[in-house]
Amino acid sequence: MKVVALAGGVGGAKMVLGLAQILRPQDLTVIVNTADDFEHLGLHISPDLDSVCYALAGIASRETGWGRSAETWNTLSELGRLGGPVWFHLGDRDLATHLERTRRLTSGEPLSKIVRAFCRAWGIKHTVLPMTDSPVRTFVCTQEGDLEFQTYFVMRRCRPRVRSFEFRGAEHATPAPGVMDAIESADGVVICPSNPWVSIGPILSMPGVRHAIKMRKTVAVTPIISGKAIRGPAAKMYRELGIRPSAVAVAKHYHDLAWGFVLDQVDAPLEAQIRQLGMRTRLAKTLMRTKGDRLRLAKDVLDFLGTEQR
Repeated sequence: MKVVALAGGVGGAKMVLGLAQILRPQDLTVIVNTADDFEHLGLHISPDLDSVCYALAGIASRETGWGRSAETWNTLSELGRLGGPVWFHLGDRDLATHLERTRRLTSGEPLSKIVRAFCRAWGIKHTVLPMTDSPVRTFVCTQEGDLEFQTYFVMRRCRPRVRSFEFRGAEHATPAPGVMDAIESADGVVICPSNPWVSIGPILSMPGVRHAIKMRKTVAVTPIISGKAIRGPAAKMYRELGIRPSAVAVAKHYHDLAWGFVLDQVDAPLEAQIRQLGMRTRLAKTLMRTKGDRLRLAKDVLDFLGTEQR
């Protein structure tokens, strides 16, 4: 079974790592959000791409879920001493990734080619694709003005009240090479338990991607359990947009796109409401604390995707 996974953030990286433990390299393609990318200290930072790649390479920090393992912070410490901006934490090992990515982008290489080179260097066998080589940026429109995503998420710690989201540049972007071919040749698509608004939304904003996914058997995994986000501001975003955060809210977000929906066992009472949306459902343990949790959830998702008829 050939599977495409849509991913962003730590939740997406964990789901992808579970899928990669089961699926052969030729049978899994990961399409990653790049609308969180931004320029910092003159460097091109790709947080979601790096989280997914570091996880697949086995070099991600176990403590944070983002950044590198065995990281040191000498550069950041010296930067702060000199009065530089230290609100976005870049470790010494992590800096090498951003330096080389920026050098290659400046020389004219597209992001997708750089990702392939990095994956080879890190020994990643599965295919990882950025959603686009074009500059697309998420802006969170808040009561305090429009904020670039990392400013909202990291610098402002998600405090400003959300009104809406914009994916600036999406209207002029095209999917990265390989994205459409991967979706169109897939037996199924997995929407990882990433933030529906700012991790999955930008991928779906790429021309042709939403329509192509509608043509595939697609399963979405909830990032919300018992009304709370597993990680990040998804539940807060739902509340501030006037939507009660729950697995049902996430299912409504995807009901016109996904054939099936995976929700946590503790939310079993919500299963009937989700089925009323016309979606198949599967109960699973969706909280991924350990390697075993990731593997078990991936098995449940793939079984759901592969054994039930569309």
